[in-house]
Amino acid sequence: MKVVGLMSGTSADGVDAALVSIVRRGGTPRITPLAFASLPYPRSLQQRIVELSLHGCVDDICHLNTYLGELFAKAALRVIQQSKCRPADIDLIGSHGQTIHHLPKGRREPGVGLVRSTLQIGEPAVIAERTGITTVANFRPRDMAAGGEGAPLVPYAHAVAFGHARRGRLVVNIGGIGNVTYLPPGGGVADLRAFDTGPGNMVLDAIVHESSKGQSAYDAGGRRARKGTVNRALLTKLMAHPFLTRCPPKSTGREEFGAPFVRNLLATQRQARLTVEDLLATCAAWTAEAIGSSRRWVTGEIHDVIVGGGGVYNRAIMASLRQVFEPTPVLTFDECGWSSKAFEATAFALLAYDTYHGQCTNVPQATGAHHPVLLGAVVPGSPHMLTKWARLAR
Repeated sequence: MKVVGLMSGTSADGVDAALVSIVRRGGTPRITPLAFASLPYPRSLQQRIVELSLHGCVDDICHLNTYLGELFAKAALRVIQQSKCRPADIDLIGSHGQTIHHLPKGRREPGVGLVRSTLQIGEPAVIAERTGITTVANFRPRDMAAGGEGAPLVPYAHAVAFGHARRGRLVVNIGGIGNVTYLPPGGGVADLRAFDTGPGNMVLDAIVHESSKGQSAYDAGGRRARKGTVNRALLTKLMAHPFLTRCPPKSTGREEFGAPFVRNLLATQRQARLTVEDLLATCAAWTAEAIGSSRRWVTGEIHDVIVGGGGVYNRAIMASLRQVFEPTPVLTFDECGWSSKAFEATAFALLAYDTYHGQCTNVPQATGAHHPVLLGAVVPGSPHMLTKWARLAR
């Protein structure tokens, strides 16, 4: 099957689209990348999404849900065109959507008990209508309905791509939030451990945005962070954040490390008379140290650390990671044959593929769900695609 995966992460800077071919040989899917494209959000949209995630009005949520659906559809059509395929050649789209709020700890309600919730926007009906392709979306809520945190979901794809018969591997994704997956030697999905580690690029990006009054969105390549000096007192304070010491399963987002957190950090920076470069250096080191601290919940040996996501291009974070894990080799997804930029989008293509095949792909020991569940809701595409889907099912 040819499947498009669509992903927009916590950084909210655009949509990544990966077109892949997937074949199931025995029990294991085999993924072949075919094309990748990115559709950057219009300049003001990133800030609108950030504000929406903190104090959005229902009319803004309603509008942006459909608007982002249009952009996700454009990203899908862009990668299909880039591959020189036609929409009719594509079997499925898997869309993660854009997370605007995530409440994994939940709230108690009378007569119901604990209610966990999450909200991803980017209307899948719009994607299916614009492309004519059956679209699978809303992957997180079913896991939460089963008692999980709805995250992380990518560990299943990590196991498919990076599992090794003889080497224990810590797979690290540094997006807006950092997360890790430990794959023991020869282990399958049932044996892995995975959880969020804390902020990745999100805090760094927000520091740059706030301190530049919106003139800059991020520290390209970690250049400014590399000019600064790590403040050990502040780093020690950051490492004491309650999320870092919380036992898995655990997941997080802007609700914990968003704008209010960054405003407090900038106030600390001014009070301590640190430069913005010093603060960026300290937070880059914090990202790496937080990932390193994940070893307390890993019982097996780590032979390789494999890093992907946008943070792989931040040289300050990567230099700190290599110090934290020395002498264990720290490799990138690209060095292991996978694109760092495309991997998360590829993961949601894989999740859509397995939903089609009736395969449960949440990882209960990672999310905290009571049992495996089938992820995602299916929005049918055109009648042509429904006929094709039925033929494939036979």
